[in-house]
Amino acid sequence: QVQLVESGGGVVQAGGSLRLSCAASRLTFSSAVMGWFRQAPGKEREFVAAIFWSGAITDYADSVKVRFTISRDNAKNTVYLQMNSLKPEDTAVYYCAARGGYRSISQTGDAYDYWGQGTQVTVSS
Repeated sequence: QVQLVESGGGVVQAGGSLRLSCAASRLTFSSAVMGWFRQAPGKEREFVAAIFWSGAITDYADSVKVRFTISRDNAKNTVYLQMNSLKPEDTAVYYCAARGGYRSISQTGDAYDYWGQGTQVTVSS
C-alpha cells in the first residue's frame, strides 16, 4: 500500500526556518499532485501548498505565500516544504497528501487519496 512519511518537524523560534520532507513509497509519484496541509489544535485542517505532478505549477494558501516554498524531486519520490519567517500561528501538525493519476491541483483535502501520519511544527514566540 502507498506510504507517505513526513519528517523535518520540530521546535523553532519565530522568524526561523524549517524544511519538511515527505517520502513516498508504492506510489506512482511522478503522476501525483502532492500537497501539504496542517491542523492546529482546536482548528480544522487547512490547505498549505500543493505542487503539480510535473512541478511546473504550485499553489499556496494566502497565509504562507512568499514565506513557504513547495518543491519535489521525482527521482527521489520526495516532496519538500521550505518554511521561512515562521510565525507562532504556523504551529500545527503538518500532513503530506497525494492525489494520483495526473489530476489537477486541489486545495480540498477530500480530493487527495493518500495521507501521511503528520509531523509536528511548533513555533515559539
